[in-house]
Amino acid sequence: MKVLEIQGVRRGRRCITTIPDESAAKPLDLVNREFTAQRPNQLWVADITYVATWSGFVYVAFVIDVFSRKLVGWRVMKTMQTQLILDAPEQALWARGKPKGVIHHSDRGSQYVSIRYSERLSEAGFSASVGSVGDSYDNALAETINGLYKTEFIHKDGPWKGLEQVELATLDWVDWFNNRRLLSSIGDIPPLEYEENYYRQLAEDTAA
Repeated sequence: MKVLEIQGVRRGRRCITTIPDESAAKPLDLVNREFTAQRPNQLWVADITYVATWSGFVYVAFVIDVFSRKLVGWRVMKTMQTQLILDAPEQALWARGKPKGVIHHSDRGSQYVSIRYSERLSEAGFSASVGSVGDSYDNALAETINGLYKTEFIHKDGPWKGLEQVELATLDWVDWFNNRRLLSSIGDIPPLEYEENYYRQLAEDTAA
């Protein structure tokens, strides 16, 4: 990169969006900072980030499949309430064919340990998991995706006018990330291709 005079974009300071509710009952930490999966829909991680716009902050919730790093659900709203994070997994459930037995991992934010959210995960047949220590390493994979979103897209293409502009642009970014971005963690191929390779190999093994 130095020889070619190429310089990577640098990440800015992160804004803390996790507001823990110490009085709420919390699920166990089923992940223990081991962000690995052997198949799609085994482990999903979720987190919230924010975008500064001319009309104020908007908040973005992502749901990521750990196996392929594919963004399976997302939502943009003006408030950081439980509905924001409820809509993201609803989209993921629809997109992934309503899988059962998924471990859903998040941080200790009050939205993620709310009664409404916990009940919805239970209805979907998911196992809820929440970081036990309460720092960024407890949800490191989701934090990494948020960092890429902010560094490669939000900071680079801003400033942003408001929610609608961020929402439409995030739709384009999610499409690019899932279908065309090369990720070193999965062999320098896009998430979609990584999953297609998995299902192709699974079909070949079944046929054999």
